[in-house]
Amino acid sequence: MNFISKIRERKRRPAKFFAGFTLFELVVTMTVLSIFVLGTVPLVTNAVRRQKEERLRESLRMIRLAIDEFKRDTVGACPLGSGTTVNPAARNFNVQSDPRSRVVIDDCTIFDTENLDRFPPTLDVLVDGIAVRPRGLNIMGGRGISGTVNATDLGDATEEIKKVYLRELPVDPFTGEKDWILRSSYQTKDDDSWDDINVFDVRSASDQIGLNGVKYNEW
Repeated sequence: MNFISKIRERKRRPAKFFAGFTLFELVVTMTVLSIFVLGTVPLVTNAVRRQKEERLRESLRMIRLAIDEFKRDTVGACPLGSGTTVNPAARNFNVQSDPRSRVVIDDCTIFDTENLDRFPPTLDVLVDGIAVRPRGLNIMGGRGISGTVNATDLGDATEEIKKVYLRELPVDPFTGEKDWILRSSYQTKDDDSWDDINVFDVRSASDQIGLNGVKYNEW
């Protein structure tokens, strides 16, 4: 039988001679696919969680930096008994400020008698902003700008401006809310309830365990 005859014979054969996959082959294929899917799902889940953790780290970092910046701007601000930093009584207070601080907080009404450390009273203050005034510089003849800055020496600057420390309060990626746990400078890390004095630190309200084995509310 030549080649052409073989082709013709093949065409005349019924479809049952051309069998597909056997049941065994289908079972093996489905088993392999199942193993592949089961191995991929945890990877995808961890990737999503890792992205949320990065957002949590960035949110905590953003809020904590804003708190620290606010604290720096309180150095030399609001002497005891004054309503504003430009109170004449403040002129006698020579305090060395952080060189990163370009302004001094001028609204003393936000600090009560309990908030002696002058941390922000609430997170809303960081978002709403606070009245500030530019700091002055001490110029020493023949020596240029001295390394000592009089925090309450505002020079001739009388213009009052408003400084905002946070564009907006970030959302906790694990709770979906702006429900940060607050701690004042007079509380320990283990305190569960905020004492309403000031905001020294923030934590996540989620008690889920991170990929590093530490709960998010302990970050």
